[in-house]
Amino acid sequence: MENILFRDATIHDLPKIVSIYNSTIPSRMVTADTEPISVEDRIQWFHEHNPKTRPLWMIEQDGNVAGWLSFQSFYGRPAYNGTAEISIYIDEQYRGKQIGDFALKTAIEKAPSLQIKNLLGFIFKHNIPSLKLFYKNGFRDWGHFPRVAVLDGVERDLVIVGKRVAD
Repeated sequence: MENILFRDATIHDLPKIVSIYNSTIPSRMVTADTEPISVEDRIQWFHEHNPKTRPLWMIEQDGNVAGWLSFQSFYGRPAYNGTAEISIYIDEQYRGKQIGDFALKTAIEKAPSLQIKNLLGFIFKHNIPSLKLFYKNGFRDWGHFPRVAVLDGVERDLVIVGKRVAD
């Protein structure tokens, strides 16, 4: 894609990260949060990232923030260090422009250099666009949790998709 840059997020990016995240809450498609979160709510989460093995990247197009991408540790135990959950959030005005696809492809390509062998995505089963994106990029169903979330009184399934990215 043209003019797309990935850079490590700084603490000064946290308000924009939270704003993009909060913009997805009303759809009830992307996150299990049902109310907006605050910057303060995300400070510890921000500090759990590090550029060498669990980066948090800002996605910029033509110098403007188009979204963010996060690699998070899976299950928090050393035996799982080679596995990371990936999250991609795109700013409203950049959605539908293939930036998420480009970001996922970039994450897959860079994961081995981050000591990651497996990538996971935690996606609601009714979030068809996100599932299609991950399936298109070689992810497969690795887990299914029926009716584990309740959003506005509706029980929702969670699908865990995974992809081996390094041997």
